[in-house]
Amino acid sequence: MPQEAFTSDSPQATERAARAVGAQLRPGDVVLIAGDVGTGKTTWVRAACESLGITDPVTSPSFTIGQLYRGPVPVSHVDLFRLETLTGEDPGLLSDYLTPDRVAFIEWPGAGVAEVEPQRVVLKLRLSHMGGDRRRIEADGEARLVHAMRASFEP
Repeated sequence: MPQEAFTSDSPQATERAARAVGAQLRPGDVVLIAGDVGTGKTTWVRAACESLGITDPVTSPSFTIGQLYRGPVPVSHVDLFRLETLTGEDPGLLSDYLTPDRVAFIEWPGAGVAEVEPQRVVLKLRLSHMGGDRRRIEADGEARLVHAMRASFEP
């Protein structure tokens, strides 16, 4: 899988990249998104959901673990920020979110990565602060998605 790093100069550039990637996602795909608080993980998911036809407001599910969105392509948005591990949690905690008929985005994936079938992970992202609105976006994933992201940053 190709690895590449990009610099986003604004939330709008981050959203443009997310929409480009989102347009390439298919049911069953899983995107893992890591990064510190405030780096734009939910901004990324919101824009990708727009390109998948989701019209409902997309918000961070930090306190509910996950949200399900209906659209032309159903979407799961999971946030595992509060969990260091899934030990002691309901064994089926993620099963409703990681179905083959929907695209899934997992923020703070560390605790749940072992629950995801590796062949379903099509993109791993790491967002980092670079000062102000600038972000470094590291992408490791399928060529079609990394290429779509690269194209979104080209003039």
